[in-house]
Amino acid sequence: MILRTVRMVSQAQVQVVERLGKYARTLEPGLHILVPVIDNVKATIDMREQVVSFPPQPVITRDNVTMSIDSVLYYTVTDPVRATYQVAQLIAAVEQLTITTLRNVIGSLTLDEALTSRDKINADLRIVLDEA
Repeated sequence: MILRTVRMVSQAQVQVVERLGKYARTLEPGLHILVPVIDNVKATIDMREQVVSFPPQPVITRDNVTMSIDSVLYYTVTDPVRATYQVAQLIAAVEQLTITTLRNVIGSLTLDEALTSRDKINADLRIVLDEA
Protein backbone atom coordinates (compact mmCIF):
# COMPACT_ATOMS: atom_id res chain seq x y z
CA MET A 1 0.00 0.00 0.00
CA ILE A 2 2.86 2.38 0.80
CA LEU A 3 4.49 1.74 -2.58
CA ARG A 4 1.33 2.96 -4.33
CA THR A 5 1.26 6.08 -2.13
CA VAL A 6 4.73 7.42 -2.94
CA ARG A 7 5.38 8.04 -6.62
CA MET A 8 8.66 9.08 -8.22
CA VAL A 9 8.52 10.66 -11.68
CA SER A 10 11.74 10.44 -13.69
CA GLN A 11 13.45 13.36 -15.39
CA ALA A 12 11.95 14.24 -18.82
CA GLN A 13 8.67 12.52 -17.97
CA VAL A 14 5.33 13.58 -16.54
CA GLN A 15 2.47 11.50 -15.21
CA VAL A 16 -1.20 12.27 -15.69
CA VAL A 17 -3.19 11.51 -12.52
CA GLU A 18 -6.90 10.84 -12.27
CA ARG A 19 -8.86 11.15 -9.05
CA LEU A 20 -11.97 8.98 -9.00
CA GLY A 21 -11.81 8.63 -12.78
CA LYS A 22 -11.46 12.34 -13.65
CA TYR A 23 -8.32 14.26 -14.53
CA ALA A 24 -6.84 15.71 -11.33
CA ARG A 25 -3.28 16.89 -12.03
CA THR A 26 -0.04 16.36 -13.88
CA LEU A 27 2.97 15.22 -11.87
CA GLU A 28 6.28 16.82 -12.84
CA PRO A 29 9.65 15.07 -12.24
CA GLY A 30 10.29 14.41 -8.56
CA LEU A 31 8.68 12.70 -5.58
CA HIS A 32 4.90 12.84 -5.13
CA ILE A 33 2.31 11.40 -2.77
CA LEU A 34 -0.90 9.87 -4.10
CA VAL A 35 -3.99 8.80 -2.18
CA PRO A 36 -4.31 5.01 -2.60
CA VAL A 37 -7.48 3.75 -4.33
CA ILE A 38 -8.66 7.33 -5.05
CA ASP A 39 -5.71 8.50 -7.20
CA ASN A 40 -4.61 6.58 -10.28
CA VAL A 41 -1.79 7.28 -12.77
CA LYS A 42 -3.52 7.27 -16.18
CA ALA A 43 -0.41 7.74 -18.33
CA THR A 44 3.31 8.40 -18.24
CA ILE A 45 4.35 10.79 -21.02
CA ASP A 46 7.91 11.16 -22.29
CA MET A 47 8.57 14.89 -22.79
CA ARG A 48 11.79 14.43 -24.78
CA GLU A 49 12.01 14.89 -28.52
CA GLN A 50 10.69 11.78 -30.30
CA VAL A 51 11.74 10.51 -33.73
CA VAL A 52 9.41 8.71 -36.14
CA SER A 53 10.80 7.39 -39.41
CA PHE A 54 8.35 6.76 -42.25
CA PRO A 55 8.77 4.22 -45.03
CA PRO A 56 8.72 5.66 -48.56
CA GLN A 57 5.28 7.07 -49.38
CA PRO A 58 3.93 7.32 -52.93
CA VAL A 59 2.66 10.84 -53.60
CA ILE A 60 1.26 12.50 -56.72
CA THR A 61 2.44 15.97 -57.69
CA ARG A 62 0.26 18.69 -59.22
CA ASP A 63 1.43 17.67 -62.70
CA ASN A 64 0.31 14.03 -62.06
CA VAL A 65 3.77 12.54 -61.57
CA THR A 66 4.02 9.82 -58.94
CA MET A 67 7.08 10.03 -56.74
CA SER A 68 8.21 8.21 -53.61
CA ILE A 69 9.11 10.27 -50.55
CA ASP A 70 10.64 9.03 -47.34
CA SER A 71 10.60 11.26 -44.30
CA VAL A 72 11.56 11.55 -40.66
CA LEU A 73 9.49 13.44 -38.11
CA TYR A 74 10.85 14.93 -34.89
CA TYR A 75 8.16 15.90 -32.39
CA THR A 76 7.77 16.84 -28.75
CA VAL A 77 4.63 16.50 -26.65
CA THR A 78 3.81 19.98 -25.33
CA ASP A 79 0.50 19.23 -23.62
CA PRO A 80 0.45 15.87 -21.79
CA VAL A 81 -3.23 16.19 -20.86
CA ARG A 82 -4.30 16.60 -24.50
CA ALA A 83 -1.94 13.80 -25.53
CA THR A 84 -3.62 11.52 -22.99
CA TYR A 85 -7.29 12.36 -23.42
CA GLN A 86 -7.85 13.76 -26.91
CA VAL A 87 -6.37 10.94 -28.98
CA ALA A 88 -6.49 7.18 -28.38
CA GLN A 89 -3.13 6.32 -29.96
CA LEU A 90 -0.81 9.30 -30.05
CA ILE A 91 1.94 7.91 -32.30
CA ALA A 92 -0.51 6.47 -34.84
CA ALA A 93 -2.35 9.81 -34.97
CA VAL A 94 0.91 11.73 -35.48
CA GLU A 95 1.93 9.36 -38.27
CA GLN A 96 -1.41 9.62 -40.08
CA LEU A 97 -1.51 13.40 -39.81
CA THR A 98 2.06 13.67 -41.11
CA ILE A 99 1.49 11.37 -44.08
CA THR A 100 -1.76 13.10 -45.04
CA THR A 101 -0.21 16.56 -44.74
CA LEU A 102 2.85 15.50 -46.73
CA ARG A 103 0.63 14.22 -49.54
CA ASN A 104 -1.38 17.45 -49.56
CA VAL A 105 1.73 19.65 -49.63
CA ILE A 106 3.46 17.64 -52.37
CA GLY A 107 0.18 17.44 -54.31
CA SER A 108 0.10 21.22 -54.55
CA LEU A 109 3.58 21.36 -56.12
CA THR A 110 4.91 20.39 -59.54
CA LEU A 111 7.67 17.78 -59.76
CA ASP A 112 10.34 20.47 -60.24
CA GLU A 113 9.06 22.44 -57.24
CA ALA A 114 8.90 19.30 -55.09
CA LEU A 115 12.48 18.41 -55.94
CA THR A 116 13.91 21.89 -55.33
CA SER A 117 11.86 23.42 -52.53
CA ARG A 118 12.62 21.29 -49.49
CA ASP A 119 12.51 24.31 -47.16
CA LYS A 120 9.03 25.28 -48.38
CA ILE A 121 7.77 21.72 -47.87
CA ASN A 122 9.23 21.65 -44.34
CA ALA A 123 7.69 25.04 -43.52
CA ASP A 124 4.25 24.00 -44.81
CA LEU A 125 4.41 20.74 -42.86
CA ARG A 126 5.48 22.55 -39.70
CA ILE A 127 2.58 25.01 -39.90
CA VAL A 128 -0.03 22.25 -40.12
CA LEU A 129 1.60 19.94 -37.57
CA ASP A 130 2.21 22.73 -35.03
CA GLU A 131 -1.51 23.52 -35.03
CA ALA A 132 -2.30 19.91 -34.12
